[in-house]
Amino acid sequence: MKLGFLTNSLVHHGMDNMEDLVNWSVEQEFQALEVGPNIPFHSLEKVVSERKIEIAALTYCRNFLSEDEELAALHQKELYNRVRMAGDLGIPVVVTSTGISASAKDDHYDGYDAIRSKPEHSLEKVVSLFHDVIELAEEKNVKIAFENCPLMGNIAISPVLWGKLFERLDSPNAGLAYDPSHLIWQFIDPYLPIKEFGHKIFHVHAKDTEINHEQLKRAGTLTDFSWWRYRLPGLGDLNWTKFISELTEIGYTGVMSVEHEDPVWGGDLAKTKQGLIISKQYLEKTPGFPVEPRMRIRERK
Repeated sequence: MKLGFLTNSLVHHGMDNMEDLVNWSVEQEFQALEVGPNIPFHSLEKVVSERKIEIAALTYCRNFLSEDEELAALHQKELYNRVRMAGDLGIPVVVTSTGISASAKDDHYDGYDAIRSKPEHSLEKVVSLFHDVIELAEEKNVKIAFENCPLMGNIAISPVLWGKLFERLDSPNAGLAYDPSHLIWQFIDPYLPIKEFGHKIFHVHAKDTEINHEQLKRAGTLTDFSWWRYRLPGLGDLNWTKFISELTEIGYTGVMSVEHEDPVWGGDLAKTKQGLIISKQYLEKTPGFPVEPRMRIRERK
């Protein structure tokens, strides 16, 4: 496996110059970048050609089925653009959400619409939209990896729904960006689905979730989300040795991409950088993590 990270956490704190991102990543000996939506396309070709670091995925997660038709059209256009760009540059994966048809009139990216509405009700519209997206992805030799986060306009949130989605989108180019953190706070087993959907796991997010069981006893699951929070790998409830063992057993050799959303190690650029470094150090020391030496990446030039 290669170690990388999603650029969003650094971009959020003003580090949005691709050259700076690449140089810092190489200095810290990360092997791959998952490039988020706020990085300009024109900067990607240089990164790919220089081969200092691999671009493992382009990520664009939005509600493609927003009731604001103009906004939905914009998001769909951006998704298609990323599939084309990935194909042209040889980037293997585009990470995305499915979209969800919610009752709310606004496009509330972090809202509760996805879990208050019934995700299955959006299945037909999702299949209709992504039939054409995946057709383009097949043409461009790009994998479409659905993130499993319920909070961003998405129905690909559980093994039950993955099964229904892939039954309808029956393509070797349709799969998952597997993020165990979202399964933990839904009380879904984060290890068991790896065997069932191993052939569909195209990308993995390294992110943990911490459950505050005392607060959960008081608030329950519906009052608010005060009983859980995202953490750096190793600071939450996931057994990373078991998780990595399950991925190794199915033969996963792709990228483990740190998605840094830990509030304890955020707040400014310096602390966020430190959080990424801590994550990398923890994962490298986890028993069974097969780190690919940087030298082997350089030898591909």
